[in-house]
Amino acid sequence: MKPDLNKSYWDERYKSGDDGWDIGYIPTPLQEYIKQLTDRTRRILIPGCGNGHEAEFLFQKGFKNIYILDWSESALKNFKKRLPAFPRKNLLKEDFFAHKGKYDTIIEHTFFCSIYPESRADYAKKMHELLNTSGKLVGLLFDCEFTGKEPPFGGSRKEYLKYFKPYFDIKVFDTSYNSIKPRAKRELFMILIRKELKKK
Repeated sequence: MKPDLNKSYWDERYKSGDDGWDIGYIPTPLQEYIKQLTDRTRRILIPGCGNGHEAEFLFQKGFKNIYILDWSESALKNFKKRLPAFPRKNLLKEDFFAHKGKYDTIIEHTFFCSIYPESRADYAKKMHELLNTSGKLVGLLFDCEFTGKEPPFGGSRKEYLKYFKPYFDIKVFDTSYNSIKPRAKRELFMILIRKELKKK
């Protein structure tokens, strides 16, 4: 039987420390991408942020408009305790699929793999909805299969592209060359640019 991946499920995993996907820092590919960004006023969303290492890195680099979203109150509390200067109003305890807002950049890291694969088309559609014109979805996806009935859920480049191509122009979608050692050749780095869809 599949678990209900609701807020209680995720809060229990963070309370119990069952977060083996959390490497304890922002991964190198995302560090290198962020270091190239010059506009520190851009609105950035990190959905399914967990312990928020990406947000911490951005905040320390002087970015002003970072929003982190997670269902787990424990995850957000962990982040706030670690980074008390981060604006409380930018901590969003919400369901991603119900969230309203507009962003210039959305950063993906271990959120896509935390939802059931049957929700992936809805994920791509929602990302498109949340991004401003020419906004970017940037992140890492697992390029391998997992056998468990609980997250993380894996997949392949070919599968993922069928969800994203209707909504995004593909700038980069390749095997990450600078992943951490345990994930070497098992991650895809992506930069996707929001398409302007023709109105029907």
